[in-house]
Amino acid sequence: MRIGPHTLQNNLMLAPMAGVTDRPFRQLCRRMGAGLVVSEMLSSNPRVWKSVKSMQRMDHTGEEGIRSVQIAGADPELMAQAAQFNVGNGAQIIDINMGCPAKKVNKKLAGSALLQFPALVESIVRAVVNAVDVPVTLKIRTGWNTENRNGAEIARIAEQNGIQSLAVHGRTRACMYRGNAEYDTIKAIKQAVSIPVIANGDITSPEKARTVLEYTGADGIMIGRGAQGNPWIFKQIQHFLETGENLPSPSLSEQHAVLHEHVSNVHAFYGDIMGVRIARKHVGWYLAEHDKENQFRRTFNGLEQADIQLEALDDYFQSLLKRDKRQISPAA
Repeated sequence: MRIGPHTLQNNLMLAPMAGVTDRPFRQLCRRMGAGLVVSEMLSSNPRVWKSVKSMQRMDHTGEEGIRSVQIAGADPELMAQAAQFNVGNGAQIIDINMGCPAKKVNKKLAGSALLQFPALVESIVRAVVNAVDVPVTLKIRTGWNTENRNGAEIARIAEQNGIQSLAVHGRTRACMYRGNAEYDTIKAIKQAVSIPVIANGDITSPEKARTVLEYTGADGIMIGRGAQGNPWIFKQIQHFLETGENLPSPSLSEQHAVLHEHVSNVHAFYGDIMGVRIARKHVGWYLAEHDKENQFRRTFNGLEQADIQLEALDDYFQSLLKRDKRQISPAA
């Protein structure tokens, strides 16, 4: 799959998620087989660019692969300036956010709130595309609400004004993340335009990925929540699409090694205080299947030191491995 001059390794992408797709997680998902990883949403308001949060979101130090940076806002001129600023900071693709359903974003008429105003969508897209010499992509939802699924109209506006790839989440803004994603609108959008269309929403398994690709005719898929605590999903999907066979689930030893490395990188990136806090949500996602009653998570969330967190993870996985061996040995 190509986006402008860039050829992706495959058609599997990590969706931008605020507070999740930071540099440590992007690097991990890239290593696990994602063909493109997209940064957390960055505000187009220049007054916040020097904040600690924004500076961390802009940090691409040592990242391999194509750098795609998502920007959000409602003012065409500010969006153009934000695009230029991030290209100057190393972005190779600029992605425009018109998909975020969060109230704090929508009350500023940014994110998916923009889908109500096709003329403003056109102004923003045109301003950003004309401001930079790198490909510009767009992420949208199917519409503002279920009575106004205007995704195909927005897609045609995007294509006519230079957008080079379009990702579509199969819900409206009003749906938030409730219910099930629908793919009929994504299919209609794919039929309405000739630029690459990426399907997004509720893709949590290799089988679902293939079903969505076949049904919608989309050129690729974008995975968000399905990758939380499961960065292996990219290589699993790629293997399934290529062979029709499922890769074995990662062993406990591999899960331990990846989680330990991820948490260590989070500590290093954010520092011991913020790193400890941010590590908690990732650990909760990774261990959802093992720690169904949240006993370990409650203990882990009370830990305040980075090295103690890592020791607790090591001890926890040692106990899982011992339990696993006890379950296997009687049948051996």
